[in-house]
Amino acid sequence: MKLVHKHIDYHDGSGRVSLIAENGEDMWHTYNLLQVGDRLRSTTFRKVQQESTTGSVSAQRVRTTLTIEIETIDFDSQACTLHVKGRNVEKNKFVNMGAYHTLDLELNRKFVLEKKYWDSVHLDRIQLACDPSQTADVAAVVMQEGLAHVCLVMSSMTLIKAKIEVPIPRKRRGHTDQHDKGVKRFYDQITQAVIRHINFDVVKVVILASPGFVKDGFHTYMFSEAVKTQNRTLLDNKGRFVCVHSDTGFSHSLNDALTDKLVASRVADTKAVEEIRCLEDFHQKLMNDPDRACYGMKHVIKANDDEAIEILMITDGLLRGSHDIQQRKFLVSMIDSVKDSGGTVKIFSSMHTTGEQLSQMTGIAAILRFPVPHLDDDDSSDDDD
Repeated sequence: MKLVHKHIDYHDGSGRVSLIAENGEDMWHTYNLLQVGDRLRSTTFRKVQQESTTGSVSAQRVRTTLTIEIETIDFDSQACTLHVKGRNVEKNKFVNMGAYHTLDLELNRKFVLEKKYWDSVHLDRIQLACDPSQTADVAAVVMQEGLAHVCLVMSSMTLIKAKIEVPIPRKRRGHTDQHDKGVKRFYDQITQAVIRHINFDVVKVVILASPGFVKDGFHTYMFSEAVKTQNRTLLDNKGRFVCVHSDTGFSHSLNDALTDKLVASRVADTKAVEEIRCLEDFHQKLMNDPDRACYGMKHVIKANDDEAIEILMITDGLLRGSHDIQQRKFLVSMIDSVKDSGGTVKIFSSMHTTGEQLSQMTGIAAILRFPVPHLDDDDSSDDDD
């Protein structure tokens, strides 16, 4: 993300920032910055009707710059595009005040976002998005026989770039030709997806993960074909491929692959691996030392009141879903409180499998420095809040 301009009044927290999204992950960051009631300014196209001197009416698309007050936000995770709808709030030659319009935010197009209050989570999000060290330096192919997912693991999201499904006939005694042809067709399609979707100028490691020996068979096949065809893209980067175990060929099995010691040593500094380690530590505490782990809003609030939180884990979906301004302010104040008391805050991306798992546990959890008395006295579900 490129920060063009930033002006925030630190007395009341109001202000605006000018940003340019440069890749798909930047669009995800933008989605987490936008809130209903914010003002968004960007160039757009509008269909307008014009009447000629003869009285005939013609319609044409004109390029103009609009400022809208946001009412709805739609993020397409596959195309990484944002569609933001709202009413026009500034005078414009082509669009009346109060008229509805949808701004389509695109890559490499500047936009200006104005808020009445920029909280600490939003400011941290901008700092994270504009940090050039945050890149998609991990790719993965998670597979099982006949099914594979090619993924890019970024700091704040996991993108499934390709899904390959090929029916593979079963082996029959004395007749393996159809099975072998099916496997070859499956491996060929995965190889093409790897070449098409993985940028080896950026990616440090490519994980090949599967149950059994599917990954090993594919690895052998891909590089034997690369030698035959003299595919320098694959041959020059052979050392970046790592074969590890996963339970299935579905993307949620990425957690198994990323926690493998061989992979972890290669990608030790990525945010995704940090989140997985943090969640594993939480589950270990929950099983072996349950008094030092809690989840659910009521329990976490009580633990924070006692300044007992060592690590707070919260999903960006929980923050983004807080359309009530007061609820959002409360969550942000709790995050700030944890930091002030020396704790660490991890905001999990709902576009990662770790964020999905945390969402299933109410979206908020904590690892504690010390046990909090009577924490389990109120076992009422947070779903009833």
